[in-house]
Amino acid sequence: MSSRTIEIERKFDVDPGTPVPDWSTIPGVASVSAGEKRHLDATYLDTPSADLARAGYALRRRTGGPDAGWHIKGPLVDGGRVELHWPLADGVPPEALAELATLTDGSNLAPLARIVNDRVAYELRGADGGILAEFVDDRVETTDERSGARRAWCEWEIELGPAAPGDRDAFFAEVERVALAAGATAPSSASKLARALGA
Repeated sequence: MSSRTIEIERKFDVDPGTPVPDWSTIPGVASVSAGEKRHLDATYLDTPSADLARAGYALRRRTGGPDAGWHIKGPLVDGGRVELHWPLADGVPPEALAELATLTDGSNLAPLARIVNDRVAYELRGADGGILAEFVDDRVETTDERSGARRAWCEWEIELGPAAPGDRDAFFAEVERVALAAGATAPSSASKLARALGA
């Protein structure tokens, strides 16, 4: 059985060692949790002609963190991405293959990229304790499995949580203000996978 979530986030590039900003200065954020360290190791799969990537989808198997398992991430629609999740398994879950069947030319899936991420995650909570958003400070190392090209960078992500503010545009405007003031810049790529592949 899969689980389904909608991922609504903002990303920023940062230099290594950039101090994490004080997110409690954002209206509505009453507290910020202590950082939780996570080591994430993901292999992304696609056909030789990159059918999934061209359609805006990504299929990965990731270990580490609270959502370890198989994931399908869909294209960006109305500011969010649908993400399907299955428990860890040795092969691609049949249900995941069925979800992707119409997007591929029938070729076998093979490793496209490996992304290893040392992450520190923080919860931004409201006055009632609900999670408004999760902020992550990422140190990323990638390998393009087709060419062998290796890349490394640092980035921040902030993703809306189950108690997300009603006015998400205003919330993200404040997030951007605080992030840029702390030294972050606009993201240089749409996703970790795209950047791993040189896009």
